[in-house]
Formats: sequence, C-alpha cells, structure tokens
Amino acid sequence: MTHSRRKFLKQTAAAVAAFSIVPRHVLGKGYLAPSDQLTKGIIGLGGMGRGHIPYAGTRVVALCDVDQTHLQKGLELAGGSGIKTFKDYRELLLLPEVDIVHIATPPHWHGLMAVDAARAGKDIWCEKPMTRTIGEGKRVKEAVAQYGRMFRLNTWFRFQDTFYGMKTTVRPIKKLVESGLLGWPLTVTVSKHTGFDWKFYWVGKTHLEEAPVPTELDYESWLGPAPYKPYNAHRVHGTFRGYWDYDGGGLGDMGQHYLDPIQYFLGKDNESPISVEIDAPQQHPDAVGTWRRITYTYADGCKIVLDGEGRDEGVPYIQGPKGKLYPEFRSDIPDLARKLASFPDPKPQVTNFLESVRERKPFALNEQNGYRSCTLVNMGIIALRLGRSLRFDPKNQVFIDDEGANRLIDQPMRAPWVM
Repeated sequence: MTHSRRKFLKQTAAAVAAFSIVPRHVLGKGYLAPSDQLTKGIIGLGGMGRGHIPYAGTRVVALCDVDQTHLQKGLELAGGSGIKTFKDYRELLLLPEVDIVHIATPPHWHGLMAVDAARAGKDIWCEKPMTRTIGEGKRVKEAVAQYGRMFRLNTWFRFQDTFYGMKTTVRPIKKLVESGLLGWPLTVTVSKHTGFDWKFYWVGKTHLEEAPVPTELDYESWLGPAPYKPYNAHRVHGTFRGYWDYDGGGLGDMGQHYLDPIQYFLGKDNESPISVEIDAPQQHPDAVGTWRRITYTYADGCKIVLDGEGRDEGVPYIQGPKGKLYPEFRSDIPDLARKLASFPDPKPQVTNFLESVRERKPFALNEQNGYRSCTLVNMGIIALRLGRSLRFDPKNQVFIDDEGANRLIDQPMRAPWVM
C-alpha cells in the first residue's frame, strides 16, 4: 500500500480538522447550495461500480481499483479527462473535492471502507450487503453517527420499483400490513413460487488449484483484510460470492434485496429476530454451498421463511390469521382495494440521495435500518456455516449460549488491517 495505516489516520485527522472551517464540508451539517453539483469517487470498478458511474446531479472526480483493467474501463466510461485514479482507496478518501464515496467492492471491504470514508468526512453510498459481519455493521453505524455523515445502502425495493413477483412496489404491501386486514402475527415466505430466485449458482469450488496472479491485478490488495488464500480466478471478481471470506453466496448477494423490504413492511426496522433455524447440507469451510430452508422468528411470532429449494408450491407470500397475500398482489380478502383505500398511506421517505446529502436528512435505507436487514443476512450465514439453528438476543445483538456463533459476529482482520 502507498500509505501506511498510521499515515492515513494522521492525514485524515488533518483533513477533518480542515473541513470544520470550509462550509462545503462542515461535518454533521454539510449544507450545499442547491446549484452545487455533488462530486463522487468510486471504489471498485467491476460491474456494479462501472454501472453506477452516471448518476444525475453528480460528477465523477476520482476512481479506484486494484485491477488495472477495471480501472481503465471505468476511466473510459467516466470520460477520462481530469479524473484522478488510484489503486489505494485511502488516497481517494484524502481528496477534499470528493463529496460522496461509492463503495462497490466485494463485501469483505465494505465495513472497513465505510468507516474510513466517514472518518474522512465523506458521505457514503454502499453496495449490498452492507457488511460481511454483524460486528462490522455496528462499527459502520457508530462511525456514521460520530462523523455526522449521510449513508445510503444500494438496495431500493423498500421505496421504488416493482418488487419481484408481486408486480407492485412495496408501498401497497406496507399499507396492507399496517391496515391489520391480514391480522397478526404474519409469516412471509420468500420462494421461487412467490417470485424470488436465490441464485444458487453463486456457490464456491471446494478444490481450487493455485494459479499465477494476472499482472493487472494486485491480489494482495484485493484480499486486504481477508485471510490469505492462494490465488485462483474463481476467488475474485464476479465469482467471489461463492466464498465465505468475501461474501455469502446467493444469501449474501440477494439477501438484503429480498429481506430489507420485508423488514420495512413488517415494521421491524428497530428489531432483530430471536432465532434462526436452518435446514441445509453441511457447508464447506471455504466454499459456500446451497441450503433448503432458513426461518427467522421474532418475539411477537412473526416469521420470515426462506425457501431455498422451492418446496412450498402454492404458498402465499404473506399469511396472517385473517387473510393471505399472493404474488401479483392477489388476496383472499374480498374487495381488498376498496377496503385499503380507507387506510392511511405509509409515511413518506427521503428517496433521493442527493436530497439526503444536501439537506442532511437520513436516506430511506440508511446505516441504521440497513444494519438490521444486513443482520438478518449475517444471522443466516452464521447458522449455515456452523450447521445449527441459533437463538439470538435482539437487545444486545449477540447469540445466546453459543460461543462459536458469537466468534463470527466479530471476525479478525488480516494484519495490518483493523477497524
């Protein structure tokens, strides 16, 4: 790395001190004139990073990637002229001209980079899953609060777009749940039969042979805080999702897309389940495998069922003691549209991140509620890795009477990386 960790922290502290006397970068306030164009630095230029180079109202001023080929492709897409490029993300964070940092790396980097970005006075746009561990999510929450930053997690189904097989946005589903017409508690089933695909092709290979590292890739920097494993092309770029060190297979890749809207319409943004039950084959210690069923249960009896093998044909998406909701917003409640019309709409949300940054208003999916939905994902991953069901203390955010599970809440980073 170009900068030592100590040097970065000293430079960041100096930069933060400087921000306090420059109105554009006042920490905790950060008000910008409406005419100002927000600037953006992107870390990670694979498919997601390159796909988000254009964003209305922003201008890319810096790019970072440890793969020179990805960096060059990103530079060409961004227009090239005047854009600064880096291999070390910490150098990008030191640029005073960067307002927003978009973190589009594999998940094993998300927590560390988000904390460093907050410390450097940047607002943060982070890909999902928010963090690879529950403990890293806690650190991100703390850092965003401490340094007064705005945070957006890049999954959007709680506030826009048709929600998979439902053929509607989540808003009317939220209204239906809040109306009480389905009763309580509710069971939500996420299955191919209710319009969802767990992408089980994101599984790892159990026998990877060491291969030469491509000249364009700094593999040591790509691994970063992850344990050292000999290079194989299947570990990096798109297929990294199949290895526990970097992600969590289909659950890691799609979990927050599917689970965050459920958390929202169930009103669980400030809660976590009390248990997670699994039905799955024995998992490999390195390579992610598939699973049959994962069930989360809340203290009030609500359940979220992840049906991995599609066994529940004909199951409703949401089932309560008074009614059921099926894909395409079909229900067994007579005259549902008329009945729903008499109930209030869900509370409005800030759904434009530029508004969030300019007006210092929390984004609809931020570090707080994003932490909770990411905890759902990571609870399931921990149960899968250990091969057993777990009880959880939602207040203290720890597993009950399971030392092995709690060790996976905070996982050590490879030196010299620390959070």
